[in-house]
Amino acid sequence: MSSAQRLISADDHVDLSHDQIKRFLASKFHGDYDQALGRFGAMMASTLSAEANNRWREQEGLEAESGQDMLSMNANRTHAAFGRPGHVDPKARIEDMDADGIDASILYSEVSAFRYLYMLENGAREATRAFNTALSEFASVDPKRLVVSYQIPIHDIDVAIAEVQWAASQGGKSLQLPLFPAELGLPDYWDQRYDPLWSAIQEADLPVCCHIGLNTQLEDLAKRDPTPQKGIFVPSVAFSTSEAFGMFIMGGVFEKFPDLRVVFVEPGLGWVAWWLYITEDMVTRQDYVFPAIKERPSHYFHRNVYLTFIDEPDAYRHASERLGIGNIMWSSDYPHPVSSWPRSREIVDEMFQDVPAADREKIVCGNAERVWRL
Repeated sequence: MSSAQRLISADDHVDLSHDQIKRFLASKFHGDYDQALGRFGAMMASTLSAEANNRWREQEGLEAESGQDMLSMNANRTHAAFGRPGHVDPKARIEDMDADGIDASILYSEVSAFRYLYMLENGAREATRAFNTALSEFASVDPKRLVVSYQIPIHDIDVAIAEVQWAASQGGKSLQLPLFPAELGLPDYWDQRYDPLWSAIQEADLPVCCHIGLNTQLEDLAKRDPTPQKGIFVPSVAFSTSEAFGMFIMGGVFEKFPDLRVVFVEPGLGWVAWWLYITEDMVTRQDYVFPAIKERPSHYFHRNVYLTFIDEPDAYRHASERLGIGNIMWSSDYPHPVSSWPRSREIVDEMFQDVPAADREKIVCGNAERVWRL
Protein backbone atom coordinates (compact mmCIF):
# COMPACT_ATOMS: atom_id res chain seq x y z
CA MET A 1 0.00 0.00 0.00
CA SER A 2 1.12 3.55 -0.58
CA SER A 3 1.58 5.71 2.50
CA ALA A 4 -1.50 7.78 1.61
CA GLN A 5 -3.63 4.63 1.50
CA ARG A 6 -2.26 3.10 4.66
CA LEU A 7 -4.44 2.57 7.74
CA ILE A 8 -2.85 1.96 11.14
CA SER A 9 -5.19 1.32 14.03
CA ALA A 10 -3.77 2.87 17.21
CA ASP A 11 -6.08 0.87 19.49
CA ASP A 12 -7.14 -2.76 19.09
CA HIS A 13 -7.34 -5.65 21.54
CA VAL A 14 -6.09 -9.17 22.13
CA ASP A 15 -7.47 -11.59 24.71
CA LEU A 16 -4.93 -13.78 26.52
CA SER A 17 -6.01 -16.67 28.73
CA HIS A 18 -4.29 -17.34 32.04
CA ASP A 19 -3.33 -20.79 30.74
CA GLN A 20 -1.48 -19.12 27.86
CA ILE A 21 0.42 -16.95 30.32
CA LYS A 22 1.30 -19.86 32.61
CA ARG A 23 2.79 -21.78 29.67
CA PHE A 24 5.74 -19.40 29.97
CA LEU A 25 5.88 -19.50 33.76
CA ALA A 26 7.75 -22.19 35.68
CA SER A 27 5.28 -24.63 37.22
CA LYS A 28 6.61 -23.92 40.71
CA PHE A 29 5.02 -20.47 40.45
CA HIS A 30 1.60 -21.59 39.16
CA GLY A 31 0.13 -21.90 42.63
CA ASP A 32 1.30 -18.41 43.53
CA TYR A 33 -0.14 -17.10 40.25
CA ASP A 34 -3.57 -18.63 40.96
CA GLN A 35 -3.51 -17.41 44.55
CA ALA A 36 -2.70 -13.88 43.42
CA LEU A 37 -5.63 -13.96 41.00
CA GLY A 38 -7.89 -15.24 43.76
CA ARG A 39 -6.65 -12.64 46.22
CA PHE A 40 -7.20 -9.86 43.73
CA GLY A 41 -10.64 -11.20 42.85
CA ALA A 42 -11.59 -11.19 46.51
CA MET A 43 -10.31 -7.63 46.91
CA MET A 44 -12.33 -6.46 43.93
CA ALA A 45 -15.41 -8.25 45.22
CA SER A 46 -15.14 -6.35 48.48
CA THR A 47 -14.89 -2.96 46.80
CA LEU A 48 -17.04 -3.32 43.68
CA SER A 49 -20.74 -3.91 43.31
CA ALA A 50 -21.70 -7.46 42.31
CA GLU A 51 -22.37 -6.32 38.75
CA ALA A 52 -19.15 -4.37 38.36
CA ASN A 53 -17.15 -7.17 39.97
CA ASN A 54 -18.47 -9.70 37.50
CA ARG A 55 -17.91 -7.28 34.63
CA TRP A 56 -14.30 -7.00 35.78
CA ARG A 57 -14.00 -10.80 36.14
CA GLU A 58 -15.27 -11.24 32.58
CA GLN A 59 -12.67 -8.77 31.30
CA GLU A 60 -9.88 -10.54 33.20
CA GLY A 61 -10.77 -14.01 31.94
CA LEU A 62 -12.27 -15.26 35.23
CA GLU A 63 -15.61 -16.93 35.84
CA ALA A 64 -18.41 -14.82 37.26
CA GLU A 65 -19.19 -15.23 40.95
CA SER A 66 -21.76 -17.98 41.39
CA GLY A 67 -25.28 -16.87 42.16
CA GLN A 68 -24.72 -13.37 40.80
CA ASP A 69 -26.19 -12.11 37.54
CA MET A 70 -23.95 -10.02 35.35
CA LEU A 71 -25.22 -7.29 33.07
CA SER A 72 -22.53 -7.34 30.41
CA MET A 73 -21.32 -4.19 28.72
CA ASN A 74 -22.50 -5.92 25.54
CA ALA A 75 -26.02 -6.51 26.83
CA ASN A 76 -28.73 -5.64 24.29
CA ARG A 77 -26.08 -4.89 21.68
CA THR A 78 -24.74 -6.78 18.72
CA HIS A 79 -21.80 -5.83 16.57
CA ALA A 80 -19.92 -7.46 13.72
CA ALA A 81 -16.58 -7.91 15.47
CA PHE A 82 -17.91 -9.53 18.65
CA GLY A 83 -16.72 -13.09 19.17
CA ARG A 84 -14.39 -13.09 16.17
CA PRO A 85 -11.56 -15.67 16.33
CA GLY A 86 -9.14 -12.81 15.68
CA HIS A 87 -9.59 -11.73 19.29
CA VAL A 88 -7.53 -14.73 20.39
CA ASP A 89 -5.94 -16.16 17.23
CA PRO A 90 -3.20 -14.09 15.53
CA LYS A 91 -3.63 -15.69 12.11
CA ALA A 92 -7.35 -14.99 12.23
CA ARG A 93 -6.52 -11.45 13.32
CA ILE A 94 -4.36 -10.90 10.25
CA GLU A 95 -7.20 -12.18 8.06
CA ASP A 96 -9.61 -9.72 9.68
CA MET A 97 -7.12 -6.89 9.25
CA ASP A 98 -6.79 -7.76 5.55
CA ALA A 99 -10.57 -7.80 5.18
CA ASP A 100 -10.74 -4.38 6.84
CA GLY A 101 -7.85 -2.78 4.96
CA ILE A 102 -5.72 -2.36 8.12
CA ASP A 103 -1.97 -2.38 7.57
CA ALA A 104 -0.86 -2.49 11.23
CA SER A 105 -2.53 -2.65 14.62
CA ILE A 106 -1.41 -1.50 18.08
CA LEU A 107 -2.67 -4.17 20.48
CA TYR A 108 -3.65 -3.95 24.14
CA SER A 109 -4.38 -6.99 26.27
CA GLU A 110 -7.84 -7.35 27.76
CA VAL A 111 -6.16 -8.78 30.88
CA SER A 112 -4.73 -6.02 33.09
CA ALA A 113 -1.67 -7.82 34.42
CA PHE A 114 -0.37 -4.87 36.42
CA ARG A 115 -3.47 -5.16 38.64
CA TYR A 116 -2.48 -8.54 40.10
CA LEU A 117 1.03 -9.71 39.12
CA TYR A 118 2.66 -7.78 41.95
CA MET A 119 0.54 -9.83 44.38
CA LEU A 120 2.49 -13.02 43.71
CA GLU A 121 4.32 -13.90 46.91
CA ASN A 122 6.91 -15.74 44.82
CA GLY A 123 7.62 -15.18 41.14
CA ALA A 124 6.18 -11.71 40.45
CA ARG A 125 9.11 -10.84 38.22
CA GLU A 126 8.87 -14.19 36.42
CA ALA A 127 5.11 -13.89 35.99
CA THR A 128 5.51 -10.44 34.48
CA ARG A 129 7.95 -11.83 31.93
CA ALA A 130 5.64 -14.78 31.24
CA PHE A 131 2.73 -12.43 30.57
CA ASN A 132 4.72 -10.30 28.16
CA THR A 133 6.21 -13.39 26.48
CA ALA A 134 2.67 -14.61 25.81
CA LEU A 135 1.95 -11.25 24.18
CA SER A 136 5.13 -11.58 22.14
CA GLU A 137 4.08 -15.04 20.96
CA PHE A 138 0.80 -13.60 19.66
CA ALA A 139 2.68 -10.92 17.72
CA SER A 140 5.28 -13.34 16.36
CA VAL A 141 2.97 -14.34 13.50
CA ASP A 142 3.69 -10.93 11.95
CA PRO A 143 5.37 -8.45 14.37
CA LYS A 144 5.40 -5.66 11.78
CA ARG A 145 1.61 -5.70 11.66
CA LEU A 146 0.76 -6.92 15.17
CA VAL A 147 2.34 -4.40 17.54
CA VAL A 148 1.71 -5.54 21.10
CA SER A 149 1.88 -3.19 24.07
CA TYR A 150 3.98 -4.84 26.77
CA GLN A 151 2.55 -4.26 30.24
CA ILE A 152 4.82 -2.72 32.85
CA PRO A 153 3.82 -3.26 36.50
CA ILE A 154 4.92 -0.29 38.62
CA HIS A 155 5.02 -1.58 42.19
CA ASP A 156 8.69 -2.46 41.89
CA ILE A 157 10.59 0.13 39.84
CA ASP A 158 13.60 -2.15 39.33
CA VAL A 159 11.34 -4.86 37.88
CA ALA A 160 9.62 -2.24 35.72
CA ILE A 161 12.92 -0.99 34.32
CA ALA A 162 14.09 -4.54 33.62
CA GLU A 163 10.87 -5.22 31.71
CA VAL A 164 11.25 -2.04 29.66
CA GLN A 165 14.79 -3.01 28.75
CA TRP A 166 13.70 -6.56 27.88
CA ALA A 167 10.90 -5.25 25.65
CA ALA A 168 13.35 -2.98 23.85
CA SER A 169 15.82 -5.84 23.39
CA GLN A 170 13.06 -7.94 21.80
CA GLY A 171 12.35 -5.22 19.26
CA GLY A 172 9.22 -4.13 21.12
CA LYS A 173 7.50 -0.96 19.99
CA SER A 174 4.96 -0.17 22.69
CA LEU A 175 4.57 -0.14 26.48
CA GLN A 176 1.38 -0.05 28.52
CA LEU A 177 1.35 1.40 32.03
CA PRO A 178 -1.57 1.79 34.45
CA LEU A 179 -3.56 4.97 33.90
CA PHE A 180 -4.14 5.65 37.60
CA PRO A 181 -1.33 4.65 40.00
CA ALA A 182 -3.45 5.84 42.94
CA GLU A 183 -5.96 3.11 42.06
CA LEU A 184 -3.18 0.63 42.93
CA GLY A 185 -2.25 2.39 46.15
CA LEU A 186 0.82 4.06 44.63
CA PRO A 187 2.01 7.67 44.25
CA ASP A 188 0.99 9.56 41.12
CA TYR A 189 3.38 9.73 38.19
CA TRP A 190 4.84 13.13 39.09
CA ASP A 191 6.48 11.52 42.13
CA GLN A 192 10.25 11.17 41.91
CA ARG A 193 10.05 7.41 42.55
CA TYR A 194 9.23 7.07 38.84
CA ASP A 195 12.15 9.16 37.56
CA PRO A 196 14.42 6.13 36.95
CA LEU A 197 11.59 4.47 35.03
CA TRP A 198 10.93 7.53 32.86
CA SER A 199 14.65 7.77 32.19
CA ALA A 200 14.79 4.12 31.09
CA ILE A 201 11.73 4.50 28.86
CA GLN A 202 13.09 7.68 27.31
CA GLU A 203 16.42 5.95 26.66
CA ALA A 204 14.63 2.96 25.10
CA ASP A 205 12.69 5.40 22.86
CA LEU A 206 9.38 3.62 23.46
CA PRO A 207 5.99 5.29 23.94
CA VAL A 208 4.01 4.96 27.17
CA CYS A 209 0.41 3.97 26.45
CA CYS A 210 -2.32 4.50 29.06
CA HIS A 211 -5.63 2.87 28.12
CA ILE A 212 -8.86 3.89 29.79
CA GLY A 213 -10.67 1.08 31.59
CA LEU A 214 -12.62 0.19 34.68
CA ASN A 215 -11.70 3.03 37.04
CA THR A 216 -12.40 1.62 40.49
CA GLN A 217 -12.09 5.13 41.94
CA LEU A 218 -15.45 5.83 40.27
CA GLU A 219 -17.10 2.75 41.71
CA ASP A 220 -19.47 4.77 43.86
CA LEU A 221 -20.81 6.38 40.69
CA ALA A 222 -21.17 2.94 39.08
CA LYS A 223 -23.19 1.80 42.08
CA ARG A 224 -25.46 4.86 41.88
CA ASP A 225 -25.92 4.64 38.09
CA PRO A 226 -29.52 3.48 37.51
CA THR A 227 -29.05 2.57 33.83
CA PRO A 228 -28.72 -1.13 32.88
CA GLN A 229 -25.38 -0.83 31.08
CA LYS A 230 -23.93 1.90 33.31
CA GLY A 231 -24.30 4.57 30.66
CA ILE A 232 -23.77 7.40 33.17
CA PHE A 233 -20.60 5.83 34.54
CA VAL A 234 -18.93 4.89 31.24
CA PRO A 235 -18.35 8.41 29.80
CA SER A 236 -17.07 9.53 33.21
CA VAL A 237 -14.24 7.01 32.95
CA ALA A 238 -12.99 8.76 29.82
CA PHE A 239 -13.40 12.19 31.40
CA SER A 240 -11.38 11.09 34.44
CA THR A 241 -8.34 10.84 32.15
CA SER A 242 -7.98 14.57 32.80
CA GLU A 243 -6.53 13.58 36.16
CA ALA A 244 -3.71 11.75 34.40
CA PHE A 245 -3.20 14.65 31.95
CA GLY A 246 -2.67 16.96 34.89
CA MET A 247 -0.27 14.65 36.74
CA PHE A 248 1.95 14.26 33.69
CA ILE A 249 1.77 17.87 32.48
CA MET A 250 1.34 20.13 35.51
CA GLY A 251 3.14 17.63 37.73
CA GLY A 252 6.32 18.26 35.73
CA VAL A 253 7.03 14.82 34.23
CA PHE A 254 7.48 16.25 30.74
CA GLU A 255 9.54 19.13 32.08
CA LYS A 256 12.10 16.63 33.38
CA PHE A 257 11.74 14.13 30.52
CA PRO A 258 11.11 16.15 27.35
CA ASP A 259 11.44 13.18 24.97
CA LEU A 260 8.83 11.02 26.70
CA ARG A 261 5.86 10.14 24.49
CA VAL A 262 2.58 9.31 26.23
CA VAL A 263 -0.46 8.01 24.36
CA PHE A 264 -3.81 8.25 26.09
CA VAL A 265 -5.85 5.51 24.50
CA GLU A 266 -9.57 5.97 23.83
CA PRO A 267 -10.35 9.03 25.98
CA GLY A 268 -12.29 10.82 23.25
CA LEU A 269 -11.36 14.20 21.78
CA GLY A 270 -14.04 16.85 22.26
CA TRP A 271 -13.73 17.26 26.02
CA VAL A 272 -9.91 17.31 25.76
CA ALA A 273 -10.17 20.43 23.58
CA TRP A 274 -12.08 22.09 26.43
CA TRP A 275 -9.49 20.84 28.96
CA LEU A 276 -6.72 22.52 26.97
CA TYR A 277 -8.75 25.73 26.83
CA ILE A 278 -9.48 25.83 30.56
CA THR A 279 -5.94 24.99 31.69
CA GLU A 280 -4.58 27.74 29.44
CA ASP A 281 -7.15 30.13 30.87
CA MET A 282 -6.17 29.15 34.41
CA VAL A 283 -2.60 30.24 33.69
CA THR A 284 -3.17 33.30 31.51
CA ARG A 285 -6.26 34.85 33.14
CA GLN A 286 -6.85 33.23 36.52
CA ASP A 287 -3.29 33.38 37.84
CA TYR A 288 -2.93 29.69 38.65
CA VAL A 289 0.65 28.69 39.42
CA PHE A 290 2.23 25.37 38.45
CA PRO A 291 5.75 25.44 39.93
CA ALA A 292 6.87 22.18 38.30
CA ILE A 293 6.63 23.53 34.74
CA LYS A 294 8.19 26.47 32.90
CA GLU A 295 5.85 26.61 29.90
CA ARG A 296 2.08 26.70 29.52
CA PRO A 297 0.29 23.34 29.80
CA SER A 298 -0.51 23.29 26.08
CA HIS A 299 3.21 23.33 25.26
CA TYR A 300 3.72 19.94 26.89
CA PHE A 301 0.48 18.53 25.51
CA HIS A 302 1.44 19.29 21.93
CA ARG A 303 5.02 18.09 22.41
CA ASN A 304 4.48 14.94 24.45
CA VAL A 305 0.85 13.77 24.40
CA TYR A 306 -1.13 11.80 21.82
CA LEU A 307 -4.78 10.72 21.76
CA THR A 308 -6.56 7.89 19.98
CA PHE A 309 -10.14 8.09 18.76
CA ILE A 310 -12.50 5.89 16.76
CA ASP A 311 -15.06 7.65 14.58
CA GLU A 312 -15.94 10.90 16.32
CA PRO A 313 -17.66 13.21 13.83
CA ASP A 314 -15.78 16.35 14.88
CA ALA A 315 -12.33 14.79 15.22
CA TYR A 316 -10.72 16.86 12.49
CA ARG A 317 -12.26 20.13 13.68
CA HIS A 318 -11.00 19.59 17.22
CA ALA A 319 -7.56 18.64 15.93
CA SER A 320 -7.24 21.62 13.60
CA GLU A 321 -8.61 24.16 16.10
CA ARG A 322 -6.94 23.13 19.37
CA LEU A 323 -5.62 19.56 19.76
CA GLY A 324 -3.17 19.54 16.88
CA ILE A 325 -3.19 17.44 13.71
CA GLY A 326 -0.02 15.73 14.91
CA ASN A 327 -1.55 14.69 18.24
CA ILE A 328 -4.47 12.45 17.29
CA MET A 329 -4.52 8.93 15.84
CA TRP A 330 -7.37 6.93 14.37
CA SER A 331 -8.26 3.46 15.66
CA SER A 332 -10.72 0.70 14.87
CA ASP A 333 -11.03 -0.60 18.47
CA TYR A 334 -11.38 -4.20 17.26
CA PRO A 335 -13.35 -6.13 18.52
CA HIS A 336 -15.19 -3.85 20.95
CA PRO A 337 -18.80 -2.70 20.41
CA VAL A 338 -17.83 0.61 18.79
CA SER A 339 -15.36 -1.02 16.39
CA SER A 340 -15.42 0.10 12.79
CA TRP A 341 -14.62 -3.46 11.61
CA PRO A 342 -15.25 -4.54 8.86
CA ARG A 343 -16.03 -1.10 7.39
CA SER A 344 -12.99 0.82 8.61
CA ARG A 345 -11.81 2.04 5.22
CA GLU A 346 -15.31 3.10 4.23
CA ILE A 347 -15.85 4.91 7.55
CA VAL A 348 -12.46 6.64 7.34
CA ASP A 349 -13.22 7.80 3.80
CA GLU A 350 -16.52 9.28 4.98
CA MET A 351 -14.99 10.90 8.05
CA PHE A 352 -12.15 12.56 6.12
CA GLN A 353 -13.98 13.24 2.86
CA ASP A 354 -13.17 16.96 2.79
CA VAL A 355 -9.91 16.85 4.78
CA PRO A 356 -6.62 17.78 3.09
CA ALA A 357 -4.70 14.66 2.07
CA ALA A 358 -1.63 15.54 4.15
CA ASP A 359 -3.70 15.93 7.32
CA ARG A 360 -5.61 12.72 6.69
CA GLU A 361 -2.35 10.85 6.17
CA LYS A 362 -1.02 12.01 9.54
CA ILE A 363 -4.16 11.03 11.42
CA VAL A 364 -4.74 7.58 9.91
CA CYS A 365 -1.12 6.41 9.71
CA GLY A 366 1.65 9.04 9.80
CA ASN A 367 1.36 9.96 13.47
CA ALA A 368 1.28 6.30 14.48
CA GLU A 369 4.36 5.62 12.35
CA ARG A 370 6.16 8.40 14.19
CA VAL A 371 4.98 7.56 17.73
CA TRP A 372 5.69 3.83 17.50
CA ARG A 373 8.68 4.12 15.12
CA LEU A 374 6.96 1.83 12.62
